Amino acid sequence: MLLAFPLLVVAPMWAKRLYRPRLALRFLDDARSIAVATTVAAMGLITYHEVLLGGPSIAGNVVRLWAFATVFIGSGRLVLSWSETAARRSGEALRPAVIIGAGGVGRHVARRLLAHPELGLRPVGFLDRDPLAAEAESDDPMVPILGASWDLERVVQEQGVEQVIVTFSKAPHEVLLRLVERCDQLGVRVAFVPRLFDRMTERIRIEHLGGLPLLAADLANPRGWQFAIKHGIDRVLAFAALILLSPVLISCAIAVRLSLGRPILFRQTRVGRDGGSFELLKFRSMRDGTRPRVVELGPDLAPGGVEGSDLRTPVGEFLRRSSLDELPQLLNVLRGDMSLIGPRPERPEFATVFGATISRYDDRHRVKSGITGWSQVQGLRGKTSISERAEQDAYYVQNWSLWLDVKIVLMTALAVVRAYRTVE
Repeated sequence: MLLAFPLLVVAPMWAKRLYRPRLALRFLDDARSIAVATTVAAMGLITYHEVLLGGPSIAGNVVRLWAFATVFIGSGRLVLSWSETAARRSGEALRPAVIIGAGGVGRHVARRLLAHPELGLRPVGFLDRDPLAAEAESDDPMVPILGASWDLERVVQEQGVEQVIVTFSKAPHEVLLRLVERCDQLGVRVAFVPRLFDRMTERIRIEHLGGLPLLAADLANPRGWQFAIKHGIDRVLAFAALILLSPVLISCAIAVRLSLGRPILFRQTRVGRDGGSFELLKFRSMRDGTRPRVVELGPDLAPGGVEGSDLRTPVGEFLRRSSLDELPQLLNVLRGDMSLIGPRPERPEFATVFGATISRYDDRHRVKSGITGWSQVQGLRGKTSISERAEQDAYYVQNWSLWLDVKIVLMTALAVVRAYRTVE
């Protein structure tokens, strides 16, 4: 009976595609799938034995086996993910990829792959007979156009291509279909950018009209009962955190009072849900002084960090690096202005500019702003790409779930621990 346990664990993990190559290595998602697989296997084994076989109970042995399997498989997956990510970032485990279509979307894919080697793909070039964007205007000089669709086999052999990504081009449907079929024959993996990718989520239903597939994306509803539960949990946790962290809050307040005097809190107008404004609270971290205002941010640069002269005190610098200056925002959550998890709120003057110039930026205003969010745990803090932030915030809004919030909390805790090590 116990020998059947490994098979009962491997089967659901295989069904969850945990053994297939993936772009994003998400250990927390893997850990949840592993816990579910081992739990289902243990429950199934105990139920089968107790109901159908009888005899001496094996529940104790199975529970011990379940505990060891969950811990050791999870630890193994963690080490594997860490080592594979490190290898990808060092360029040792990147799979060559060709992008079909050298237009705006194709070049966007290339830029993302070049900026994030941890995804495991190295774009070697485009295939496009009639590029939607002129080669002379290419902002990806390291990713050349290698030919047209009929050059696929030659490029695969010369470049050792293992992945093909089909984006948008002027090639007819029949040409792309033949290209995909040829990839299958050559043993090359194929992925597609869907036409309405802005509306795609991880909750996709596929239905059929005969042999014609219909895709339906289930978007999270910020007005639904799930978000009502989320906001209720926010306030309960914010109230509990204010009580539990009161010694820390008091210590921070005293440190700010001694180093900067009054007021202790910094207040600034920010844009929140549905474009409404509220007063954001932080511990003060800078001396009073006239700081030059940043007017030119560049086409894709978010405000953040220290603008103008650095007026931070040593106490303020510590509060910022450790994110302790954000703790007063628990009061914003308790008042209902913010959520614990959500897109970071922006100042009105910048939100107006970004909303008019950055695609999907205003999607963030469909939900309450958060103390931490998906963009922040992806490393998009300070003066980073606002279009990439908007992309990540839109992903959060469209794919929201309580599990996604839990993941963000765990990833934020890890980031805070790293920040403390940096401070030390």
